[in-house]
Amino acid sequence: MTVHFIGAGPGAADLITVRGRDLIARCPVCLYAGSLVPQALLTHCPPGAEIVDTAPMTLDEIVERIAQATRDGKDVARLHSGDLSIWSAVGEQLRRLDQLDIPYTVTPGVPAFAAASAALARELTLPEVAQSVVLTRTSGRASAMPEREQLETFAETRATLAVHLSIHAIADVVRRLLPFYGPECPAVVVYRATWPEEQIIRGTLQTIAAQTAEAGPERTALILVGEALGRDDFRESALYSVDYRRRFRGG
Repeated sequence: MTVHFIGAGPGAADLITVRGRDLIARCPVCLYAGSLVPQALLTHCPPGAEIVDTAPMTLDEIVERIAQATRDGKDVARLHSGDLSIWSAVGEQLRRLDQLDIPYTVTPGVPAFAAASAALARELTLPEVAQSVVLTRTSGRASAMPEREQLETFAETRATLAVHLSIHAIADVVRRLLPFYGPECPAVVVYRATWPEEQIIRGTLQTIAAQTAEAGPERTALILVGEALGRDDFRESALYSVDYRRRFRGG
């Protein structure tokens, strides 16, 4: 018996890996985060599968349900939204399963920042504008930010920032970033990227908080800040330049 942790992607049911879909289809037990994982993904479950919404459950209850499936000799598909590598609470589950000697696999998914970039049709790294993307958040009830990982520290680099789980504090985010990026820096809020109700709010650091307050998204929205979101005067990459000799093109 194996527990398969699967990144379910940002929202659209077809933005799941083939591997993830196939694992869902062969597991008789499926545990999914009902508040964020679309119901359409559950259509991949085999007939008669036991489907459990973990949104109202505690960690102890989730682990016990997995342990019960182990005792019953059943594989489990454990679905989380987005990708498992960030803010997924997978780490604590894997630690518990290690303690119980329950085998597992991990399958990545499409992360929210990538879905937002696609919705905007914008590359987040442009030559000589920004070559780094910082994935971060602000402190919340569930988890405080380490002192060394403050917005101001990342803002000093002027990299493209993808600020997760912080739409409720967007006014504070703007206040803290303004001294580093300036009022005219492009800023975008993407609400529920790839869902039917997807909403994109484009502005600047000076305007984005008021625009967001008027539009009204309260959760599952990503804040993006950086010059790469609005620059069209960037230098073309050397990768495809006629003068750039490389192993696969005359080098």
